[in-house]
Amino acid sequence: MLNSRKNWVSIILIVVFSCVIMGYVDAVLKPDYAVKSIIKIMLFLTLPALYAYFSREISFRALFKFDKKSLKFAMLLGIGVFIFILGSYFLIGPYFDFTQVTGALQNNMGVNAGNFVFVAIYISIINSLLEEFFFRGFAFLTLKKLAGRRLAYLFSAGAFAVYHIAMMTSWFTIPLFVLLIVSLFVAGVLFNWLNERNGNIYASWMVHMCANLAINTIGFILFGII
Repeated sequence: MLNSRKNWVSIILIVVFSCVIMGYVDAVLKPDYAVKSIIKIMLFLTLPALYAYFSREISFRALFKFDKKSLKFAMLLGIGVFIFILGSYFLIGPYFDFTQVTGALQNNMGVNAGNFVFVAIYISIINSLLEEFFFRGFAFLTLKKLAGRRLAYLFSAGAFAVYHIAMMTSWFTIPLFVLLIVSLFVAGVLFNWLNERNGNIYASWMVHMCANLAINTIGFILFGII
């Protein structure tokens, strides 16, 4: 029992530490996107992998157990999320100022119209899988086994939303920023539910990819690519 408590406390500390470091990287260091991605991989993938290696209670094998049936529902939900995000942009976009987004991306991460295609592909596929492993596989499914369902739900969704704060502070006006943070928390809860239902991270990854594809499509519009 004592060892289990030690493990779930350690998971929380690793997640908090990683999010704080990434917050510092995003808000203070502001490296280009390639450097930021390397740092993120070290924190979100290497730290959990090292911890699992030295722990007797943690294994990530079940997180990657493939189930075709669970993906059908996830694909339909993902398509719905894609349509919802794009529809929301076209519906409420005229009421919010999005002009700061492209400027912040160029000034803080070196992302511009010339390299956005490559960044968008990475964000949609690789980055979404990395975040699903970290926030849902490590901070939810693994934490849930050791600390209980309620704590895992709140902590994982909360960490997922808070993690994006430093990244987006200069992107949007305050009302839109608050709306996005609340939406990220709700999305985190939804992703947790999908993974709890299926026992792996593929379902939430599918929906996350579709959400990122929609957001990146908006990015193409803002950069004037399409």
